[in-house]
Amino acid sequence: MNSLYMIPFYVIGFFILLACFFIVKQQTAVVIERFGRFQSIRNSGLQMKIPLVDRISGRLSLKIQQLDVIVETKTLDDVFVKLKVSVQYVVIRTKVYEAFYKLEYPHDQITSYVFDVVRAEVPKMKLDDVFVKKDDIAIAVKTELQDAMLDYGYDIIKTLVTDIDPDAQVKEAMNRINASEREKIAAQFEGDAARILIVEKAKAEAESKRLQGQGIADQRREIARGLEESVEVLNKVGINSQEASALIVVTQHYDTLQSIGEETNTNLILLPNSPQAGSDMLNNMVASFTASNQIGEAMKNQKPKNKKE
Repeated sequence: MNSLYMIPFYVIGFFILLACFFIVKQQTAVVIERFGRFQSIRNSGLQMKIPLVDRISGRLSLKIQQLDVIVETKTLDDVFVKLKVSVQYVVIRTKVYEAFYKLEYPHDQITSYVFDVVRAEVPKMKLDDVFVKKDDIAIAVKTELQDAMLDYGYDIIKTLVTDIDPDAQVKEAMNRINASEREKIAAQFEGDAARILIVEKAKAEAESKRLQGQGIADQRREIARGLEESVEVLNKVGINSQEASALIVVTQHYDTLQSIGEETNTNLILLPNSPQAGSDMLNNMVASFTASNQIGEAMKNQKPKNKKE
């Protein structure tokens, strides 16, 4: 019977014994207080404390942590922009006391310093400079936080400006400006290409005209040479130059008619002609030349008479 009465004491003693031991995880620091007063800091592993006298006041992670802060501010060219600043910090292992007792809300403290630095640096820059110099902003934030938080047991590992978000209308305007610049460059390239095509086309046409003129000149030269040879051949057989010329004209006349007859879709209208047309044409031309020469000589002879009168 006595042993049955002792069972509750055994149970209470067992739980008190269990309360003497506790486990601290890796990369964690535990603050122990005795009757509300700081007693010690325990690191990872199996630890002991006095039940009902010592208590675990809090646990601090020794891992690197990240706090994202979004700050809205105005640039030098009066553009409102939102910046996302990521602060990576860690509790200094040797300053757990300061980190636990000096700051109640470290996140709020860090956020306040980020707001203060960003709103002091960004208004000095234009919007384009904010994108270009975002690393300078991050360095300024880290420098300010490092000096301020070191006394509170926090080490600032790195600060990053991870996002820059201007007003929606400003972004739309920037996109339009970028598109206009690209269209301008494209138009310049197209103009240069068109100018090159025009120049090359003009060169090709000039070369074509030159070669065409040279071909016509060579053709006429060969025709004249052929006519000369034809006249010489006819002269050798007793045909004089006038008859030879008439014969050649008649021959060319019929060659022309033959060439026209080979074309099926021609719109030429042929005037009445006869076999003597070539000879008549030549005679008419010779007669007209002779008449014009006689008229010219008559006019020359009349001019002195008018002066004497």
